[in-house]
Amino acid sequence: MQHDLNHDRIAVVDFGGQYAHLIATKVRRSKVLAEIRQPEDSTDIFRQYKGIILSGSPALSSFGEDSAYNKEIYDLDIPILGFCFGHQEIAKHYGGAVVNGKQEWGHADLHINHDHPLFAGLGKVEQVWMSHFDSVTAVGPDFEELGHTILGAGSPPHRFAAIGSDKLRRYGFQFHPEVDDTLHGNEMIANFVRNICGCLPTWTMDSYVTEQIARIRDQVGDRSVFLLASGGVDSTVAARLFSEALGPDRLNLLHVDNGLMRKDESAGVIEMFRDMGLDRNFHFIDATDTFLEALAGKIEPEDKRRAIGDTFITVFESEAKRLGIEDHLLGQGTIYPDTIETGGTKRADTIKTHHNRVPIIEEMIAAGKVVEPLADLYKVEVRELGEMLGIAHDMIWRHPFPGPGLGVRLLCSDGRIEDADALETIAPAVMGALAKYGLTGAPVPIKSVGVKADLRSYEHPVLIHGDADWDILAEASGTIFKTVDGINRTLWNLTDTMPGSFKPLAATMTRDRLDLLRECDHLMMEGLRNHGLYGEIWQCPTVLVPVEIDGTGQELCILRPIHSERAMTATAARLPHDLLEELRAAITALPGISGLAYDLTSKPPGTIEWE
Repeated sequence: MQHDLNHDRIAVVDFGGQYAHLIATKVRRSKVLAEIRQPEDSTDIFRQYKGIILSGSPALSSFGEDSAYNKEIYDLDIPILGFCFGHQEIAKHYGGAVVNGKQEWGHADLHINHDHPLFAGLGKVEQVWMSHFDSVTAVGPDFEELGHTILGAGSPPHRFAAIGSDKLRRYGFQFHPEVDDTLHGNEMIANFVRNICGCLPTWTMDSYVTEQIARIRDQVGDRSVFLLASGGVDSTVAARLFSEALGPDRLNLLHVDNGLMRKDESAGVIEMFRDMGLDRNFHFIDATDTFLEALAGKIEPEDKRRAIGDTFITVFESEAKRLGIEDHLLGQGTIYPDTIETGGTKRADTIKTHHNRVPIIEEMIAAGKVVEPLADLYKVEVRELGEMLGIAHDMIWRHPFPGPGLGVRLLCSDGRIEDADALETIAPAVMGALAKYGLTGAPVPIKSVGVKADLRSYEHPVLIHGDADWDILAEASGTIFKTVDGINRTLWNLTDTMPGSFKPLAATMTRDRLDLLRECDHLMMEGLRNHGLYGEIWQCPTVLVPVEIDGTGQELCILRPIHSERAMTATAARLPHDLLEELRAAITALPGISGLAYDLTSKPPGTIEWE
């Protein structure tokens, strides 16, 4: 899409970190246009911008990884700010040093050394978000240390967390100001864009609808669009946008009940689209049997995701043929986290493959057969767009639900214990880490996906047991992540006693297990609504884990209420104890459930979904 060149613009160089597009989003919040550029882009391209921001990366600067980018950008008379990997590359280029091993995860306190335009209007100590293996340990002669971090009381300072050279107009942050957990990261980015680069705030989100409608019309031409309408926020906003761009006669909507939906979900979706006036060419199919057949016997998360994605296309093509609309383009409500977590940019590590990014979809995209008007947006922006389009507030602010549905919340196993030797090492380390908090705990013999320093992790959770307030539980979780290898989640046991033993159960994707998970999820959602908390929680996956406790032969249910805005980071929400007691009583009474736990994990190191 060609933007108005009269706007001041910032180039965000995407080194494959998970947050590159989020950086661009935050720049846009300053009403300044940001565009994603590749590290190999020509110097002439970068001359068009008033500033450059270098993203993070899964690469290790200390080992010279991903170093073959266009370093001529450093010769330009344009301000440059680097985050994490970008910060380290700037330090190295100008005579500093970077080492591997001095890592930080999660929240840290940034102590700002003195007043500086980058930190205008901020306090002397700011909460920031860290996720890195490498650290800057020295800077070149033209640079100074602008700030350092301290992880906790009594800890030594972590030097050079913020560096800068006003002479060269080069700056670096070891932390990630683009994520919401850096409390005043928006202001830091705005200070760079406005104070250092001198950009004028002339670009607004109000123009986005007009631009996207023009983009849809340009791509679709005189053809039509067939959209898989799950009823979630993304597909619903996409449906409204397609209708505005093409008119209702050139938009066909297909809602597929894949057997992985929430309780009574499909009936609610059909009613919603009818109320929105988008039911002229609305089609429905119950494909539960087709999906369960495709998923039969599959254990690995990636295999399940690919099966779900491929089956969606099989059903789509079958219905398109039945309806005589095979020549329609496929519309999708794909948003940016779906792409970046699948490794959709050149350098991004694959965290997990989303159902709308399986190979067959990628082939269709390459052939120009897919239209995705939301692909550069994050959930909060999709919601803003939906409100601009007049979609009801309750619809726009419903909890996100993944495209694969309960398929990524119903874990499967062949019953074998993975990494038995590692678990024997992890167990005493966990007990040692928890002892000072008066808590006990043990690793659980199953794995889930996570993300550390932009890299995929596939590691064990730890179940923590004991009475403690939220702050103590959070501190204990942080201690485990910092001191015990092989862990990417912490769970709080909501039952009365600490389990004496765990054993994986052989379990696959079956109708009975899905029905059990549907009921657990329904109880969780109704509990949030009854306590007036649904609107305060961004998302709440309920997960069924095939691990039996103390030989019961039944499964473990996990509750994961979280706060987030853009799905790139998340923190565990704090639910009141009376609600937890209600849920404990109701869920553990269900046949097939032997335990209930509460996921305390932030993202990173754990992803929002377990698979």
